[in-house]
Amino acid sequence: MSEAFQYKPRFKDIRIKPPKDEPSPEERVCEWPGCRKHGDSRAPKSNDRLNDFYWFCQSHASEYNKSWNFFEGMSETSAQAFRESAAYGHRPTWNWRNTHSASAKAAKAARDFADGFADPFGLFGDRRDPHKEAPREKSMGRLQSKALETMGLEADADSGKVRRRYAELVKQFHPDANGGDRSSEEQLGRVIAAYQILKNAGMA
Repeated sequence: MSEAFQYKPRFKDIRIKPPKDEPSPEERVCEWPGCRKHGDSRAPKSNDRLNDFYWFCQSHASEYNKSWNFFEGMSETSAQAFRESAAYGHRPTWNWRNTHSASAKAAKAARDFADGFADPFGLFGDRRDPHKEAPREKSMGRLQSKALETMGLEADADSGKVRRRYAELVKQFHPDANGGDRSSEEQLGRVIAAYQILKNAGMA
């Protein structure tokens, strides 16, 4: 290479410049009354304006900090609350003990996790497979028993069998499906009512 390599930046200087009405660090003068030294040390103006600063020289910044009380103007309760919240960075918190629905939500989350957690190899003991339909309880109400009897089903019929039987009976008794025979409309009404009972009970 005959000529020395010279770097040519692709972009101009994109550094953020201070506002025009704010003096540059080199021009900043100590804000202590009567002092004309270079103001290179900042100090907050008050405890509720922590991002607004005075600029002092080092000696006056040290003097200011010795006499500045962060808790000035605060009640004892407010000061104590501020000291306690410093432990978690003054971030907002929620007291779960005072939330009435917290225990209910936690219990529901535990149930949902248990119900949705399959263990096909039995590594965690005897667990129900959530993807298999749970066996129906043998005990049921009088209405459900009567509904099953109306549809000609046994007490251990699963939801799939109930739906299939309902489709068969509707096709058998509905006038639109049996050639217009309206003699079985009353029976059709009983089947529809029985199916609704089973559906509302979670059995269909």
